[in-house]
Amino acid sequence: MNLEEWFSWYNEILEVFGFDKEMDEKSAEILRKLLKDKNSLSPPDLIIKPNTIIFGAGPSLKRNLKELKKLKLDDFTIICADGAVTALLEEEMIPDLVVTDLDGKIEDIIESNRRGAMMIVHAHGNNIDNLKKYVPLLENVLGTTQSIPLDNVYNFGGFTDGDRCLFLAVEFGAKNIVMAGMDFGKIITRYSRPNIVGSEGLADNIKEKKLEYAKKLVEWIAKNENVMIFNLSHGEKIKGVTDIDIDYFHHNFQK
Repeated sequence: MNLEEWFSWYNEILEVFGFDKEMDEKSAEILRKLLKDKNSLSPPDLIIKPNTIIFGAGPSLKRNLKELKKLKLDDFTIICADGAVTALLEEEMIPDLVVTDLDGKIEDIIESNRRGAMMIVHAHGNNIDNLKKYVPLLENVLGTTQSIPLDNVYNFGGFTDGDRCLFLAVEFGAKNIVMAGMDFGKIITRYSRPNIVGSEGLADNIKEKKLEYAKKLVEWIAKNENVMIFNLSHGEKIKGVTDIDIDYFHHNFQK
C-alpha cells in the first residue's frame, strides 16, 4: 500500500479513536531500539507464497481450523493474528508468521516463536510496556508501526492485527488469500480477549468500532489491490470478498 494512502486512513483512525500520534511514534522508536539489540528481521527475510491463509480470532476460528487441519497446506503460507495463535497451538499447528501487538496470550506467542514462527511485532501508543517486557524474549522479529516508518520498523499498512495480516500478505506478493476466523461481527472470543469469562462474549463499543474499520480496510484491499480474497468464516458480508466453504477450498486449492 502506498504510504500516502495509508496515512489518509491513519489520520482518520487517530481522529475517530482519539489515539495519540506522538505516543505511536514514541512506541515505534522504543521498538527500533529494542530491535537494534537483536538479530531482527528485515523484509527480504519474509517469504510469503502466492497462496496464503490468514487466521483471525473470531468465533469461526475453531471450526475453520478443524476443517483446514485435515487438508494438505504445504503450498500455503500460514499467517495468524495475535490471539489466534493459541487456537492454532491447540490444534498442533504452527503458523509461519504471527502478527501481534503482544496483547494475546503471551506464553503461546512465545511458544509459537520457539517452535519456528516468525514474529511481526507492532508498536503503538498503548503497548509500550509490553514491547519492553516481551520483545527481548522473542527471536526472528520484524517490527512494524502504523505511523512514520523507521530504519528497522516498517509500515505496510493496516490497523488491527487481523487486517495487518492481510496488508502484510499483499505487500509480499500473495495472490490468493483465504481468511479464516475473521468474522468482523459483534461477538469476540477468548482468543482475542483472554480475560473474558467463557469462550465468547459481546464486543465492547471500542472493539466493535475497531472491527468495523478492519472490515473497511479489507474491502479497500479487495477493491484496490491485485489479489483475490476468499472467506471461510461466513461472518459479516465483505464487499469484493468471495465467501467459500471447505469443499470449495478443497477442490480449488488442493493439488
